[in-house]
Amino acid sequence: MGPKAPKDAEKKRSGFYLMRGKEIAGSAQPDGRGVQFLFMDGGRIVSAARLVGNVTEERIWKLLQTTEGFRKLVHSIGVTAELEQGECDEVDFVLQMYGKSDPYVSGTVIRMSLPVDGRERTAVLSGQEWSDDDDLPGQIRFEFPRPGIIARVSVKLYLNDGFEAPEEIEETKVDLDSADYRAMLEKSLMQAGNPARLQRAIDRARQGEEVTMAFIGGSITQGAGAVPINTGCYAYKAFERFCRLAGRGTEDTVRYVKAGVGGTPSELGMLRYEKDVLRDGSVKPDVVVVEFAVNDEGDETKGECYDSLVRKILDGDGKPAVILLFAVFDNDWNLQERLSPVGRAYDLPMVSVRDAVVEQFYRKPGEGRVFSKNQFFYDCYHPTNLGHTVMADCIGRLLEEADAMPRQEDTLKLAEIVPPLGGEFQTVKRFDRSSDLPCVQVDCGGFRHRDEELQAVEMDRDLTGTGEFPDNWMHRADDGGAPFSMDVVCRALLLIYKDSGSSAVGRAEVFVNGEKILTADPHVNGWTHCNPVICFRGAEPVSRHVEIRMAEGEEAKEFTILGFGVVE
Repeated sequence: MGPKAPKDAEKKRSGFYLMRGKEIAGSAQPDGRGVQFLFMDGGRIVSAARLVGNVTEERIWKLLQTTEGFRKLVHSIGVTAELEQGECDEVDFVLQMYGKSDPYVSGTVIRMSLPVDGRERTAVLSGQEWSDDDDLPGQIRFEFPRPGIIARVSVKLYLNDGFEAPEEIEETKVDLDSADYRAMLEKSLMQAGNPARLQRAIDRARQGEEVTMAFIGGSITQGAGAVPINTGCYAYKAFERFCRLAGRGTEDTVRYVKAGVGGTPSELGMLRYEKDVLRDGSVKPDVVVVEFAVNDEGDETKGECYDSLVRKILDGDGKPAVILLFAVFDNDWNLQERLSPVGRAYDLPMVSVRDAVVEQFYRKPGEGRVFSKNQFFYDCYHPTNLGHTVMADCIGRLLEEADAMPRQEDTLKLAEIVPPLGGEFQTVKRFDRSSDLPCVQVDCGGFRHRDEELQAVEMDRDLTGTGEFPDNWMHRADDGGAPFSMDVVCRALLLIYKDSGSSAVGRAEVFVNGEKILTADPHVNGWTHCNPVICFRGAEPVSRHVEIRMAEGEEAKEFTILGFGVVE
């Protein structure tokens, strides 16, 4: 049974929305249900209060970020759900507090079943049993009886005495046919570059030849914030615009490849490219959109991996066109200043969503503002369906520009261009259980199992998740202390390991020729996630002995080596 609501509690209290009319869809789960996860940690709950609820009081921001503060601030939670697509009678609303000792297990869970009729139901916090291990508001979930159901939901926090919420801001309807919108799109085109490769792909598609348009990036490319994630994302919408421009249907001769993985930088992207985009040689892309401008802050090479990935794509079979796409966070930030020298060096098309949308955010309605941040952003990192549409339209504007330009020759001579940020990793090869590289010999030791609980992403048009790096090596609690060992002849080596929030997972230490070089800690990020790190680089290609062993005192814990990147 869910918590009981007091009579008219919401009418007597001030409150603000965390979500208002947000469209959600249940993603497929192993047990057959559909679940929409809406994460509140990492500053997201403050972003929601600021963008949706118009909350500007820093005292409230601070209280929202811990369970203790949340309970001081919030009296009750009002939730509505209204069915948009599919059939079901009820949806479960869940607010989960993350625990201190075990984030996903030891915190309080508030659950409420509600009919999908648009009427508000209320959960009162004083009626809950609270865990002593509560840390912070972690996530909101909407759980459906099966996947594919789409609903529109609102979540409102009603405040305790002594707190007042600001007035609600009414949003104006967005006009995507307006002159202001068209002017905004014009600002997204940083440069058309040499359009020869892009023109070749458009012309071939027009002639009915098989053409492939691919996308590689982070969670925005995966489709986070889009409903449904497979066809509501900017990648699919940009693919549709390419097809329309070429006079082709989306089921015609143009192939669509989407390879976005949440929370990962180009440092991982360059290791995923052959498998996730080229599909081990079965796909030859003609156009590749690269989107890492909001993921690469943690790239330890500060852009060299991005440069190397772009060079890898440009030099690939068929010499595909590359479009550099620079997305944006709700704090107006991205890394286009760091990464755009790559586009200038190789004369590539570049599209900046930041340049298009940020300036108009700060204008008033009727004076050039097309939409608000709340309308564009699903959370502090990801776009709404509208935001994904805007991103696709920015790419569409580039496609139209390239198509209208005089046909040009492909003059790119990659070997003659010094990589502006460095290209040491251009030839990097992925190595895992399925690989066969003559320069690598492996003894898995105590890392003899395969981990099947992996970061899973929706590839292409799929709604079901595909596990990343399934051919891995996993150490389990009862596998003893024998290390994983590798003898390798290479210039540079990267390790990819699995992050996790589970307390059953421990740290591992990496040794090269007997010298400890790093400790891989899966809890730094704290969620199921692929993490690449450089073991060594810039070295002569001589034989090295690499060992990975569980850290002292953690031999009875789990650790997963997802794979390696090898530069021979």
